[in-house]
Amino acid sequence: MIDRLDARILELFAAEPRVGVLEAARRIGAARNTVQARLDRMQRSGVIADLAPTVDPAALGFPVTAFVTVEIAQGRGRREVVDHLASIPEVIEVHTITGDADLLVQLVSRDNADLQRVIDDVVRDPAVVRASTAIALDTPVRHRTGPLVRSVAGP
Repeated sequence: MIDRLDARILELFAAEPRVGVLEAARRIGAARNTVQARLDRMQRSGVIADLAPTVDPAALGFPVTAFVTVEIAQGRGRREVVDHLASIPEVIEVHTITGDADLLVQLVSRDNADLQRVIDDVVRDPAVVRASTAIALDTPVRHRTGPLVRSVAGP
């Protein structure tokens, strides 16, 4: 688990990924080696999933975000459909889900006409029985983990 110091380190690096360990230690009031050791431990344990920059698809020319639920034919392998979806560059995430559908796919497109092209590519796999699409109009709460980190770290 993480404690308050870990949470402060995570919050600082989430807000300013290029801050550097020495500057982070100064701002937090901890030793540089302590901050580095905690970052290393959180990376090893998987709390810090990656250090890659966050890419905004809209800035790359893909401002339309959609979510597609996909039903797969019973008895057909999910792996082949997932491999097919992973081959489509506009597919951002795929989740296996419960309920009426089998997969939840987040994808992006250049505009609505381009969205149709991407959806056509998604349903091209013969194991896809049905797909239902919802277009995101706005993202009032972006992907975030700060509140979760604070709740785990405690008071």
